[in-house]
Amino acid sequence: MVPRGEPRDDAVVRDGVRGILAPVRFGRALQLVLIALIVVSAIRYLLRHGEGENAIAIMAGAAVLAVMAVLQGVVPRRGAWPAVWTLAASTLWAVLTLVAPSFAWCAVPLAFAVLQILPFWPATTLVAAMTAVVIAAELRLAVQFDPTLVAGPIGIAFATIVAYRALDREARARQQLLDELTATQADLSAAQHRAGALAERARLSREIHDSVGQDLSSINLLLQAAEQGWDRRPDAAREQVRSAAGAARSALDEVRRVVRDLAPGELEGAAGSLPAALARVVAEAAGDGVHVQLVSHGAVDGAGVAEVPLPVASAIIRTVRGALANVAEHARASRAVVSLTVQPDELRLDVRDDGVGFDARPAAMAALAAQRRAAGRGQGIRGMADRIAQLGGELQVESTPGEGTTVSLVFPRGADPQKEDR
Repeated sequence: MVPRGEPRDDAVVRDGVRGILAPVRFGRALQLVLIALIVVSAIRYLLRHGEGENAIAIMAGAAVLAVMAVLQGVVPRRGAWPAVWTLAASTLWAVLTLVAPSFAWCAVPLAFAVLQILPFWPATTLVAAMTAVVIAAELRLAVQFDPTLVAGPIGIAFATIVAYRALDREARARQQLLDELTATQADLSAAQHRAGALAERARLSREIHDSVGQDLSSINLLLQAAEQGWDRRPDAAREQVRSAAGAARSALDEVRRVVRDLAPGELEGAAGSLPAALARVVAEAAGDGVHVQLVSHGAVDGAGVAEVPLPVASAIIRTVRGALANVAEHARASRAVVSLTVQPDELRLDVRDDGVGFDARPAAMAALAAQRRAAGRGQGIRGMADRIAQLGGELQVESTPGEGTTVSLVFPRGADPQKEDR
């Protein structure tokens, strides 16, 4: 049994050792002390009483108790066997002590064994009974009543039980704290795993939207234009179909790269040159019916651009592709300019168009994002902003209805490349 209100040590219960001293590993020492005291008590009895009529019975009982002490280590530690051993040994010791008070000293290691095996209240009851046996045995030998023979064993037993009860509670409280810490660590690990899974889902959503999604949007526009002009301008329509086929191949390659978590294809084969990669994106966007121009400022051809981390360059390429796709699909613009500016303290890229513009105030942007989600569209500007923010940069949008749109990316120089959106 376990006292009400006390935490249950299931591991200890499974092993069959449930006492308040169960965590204390000194069973072998207690066993040796008990055997030694049994032998010494038997010798003392023989020295005091010789080979009297009770000597044979006393020696036989002492031998059985010593054998039980030896067998303590091999008694099964599961089920009721430990309690059976404790009760049998205590009963035999009580009989020996009442007949031969010399065995009263064996109560000390035997009481420790009781505290180690039995739960608190049964152990306390048995120790109290053992204390009563010691008092009765000592008083039987006393010439006259000695109160110290009563108060002494009771005080020692009480102090021992109280002290080890406090140790037991402290040990259980410490174990409970350890269990709670382990559970908290497990919860934290699970939360981190969920957060990582959500972040990965968000990353894949942005990657697909800004790569494959933009390619598919471009294919759709090209095929629609080809269908409308197939009879009137067959050569232009065929060129648009060829461009759509090229965009489809690009989308297929991009799917493979997203799966392998690689950088955008524009950065491959360009020796990490951001201007060259941007030139490719601009050239592809020019086929969508909008005149797109790339302008560079600052140390573009020097060490400035060469030091741009790959995650930052990847985010710039994807954002420019998304911005130009939005220009072709929504802005109804005739011209767009992509400006790359490299300064000692920052890297800046602007995408400006002369389209119809829109309301770029925060409330209007939030409403537009909600409409896109309701329509099952991609994350749009919100996804671009999240990607840039994860890399330590900032995305700004300036637009007014009828006055075009400017999308600006600003990265402080020295942005940590280890914060890649993964």
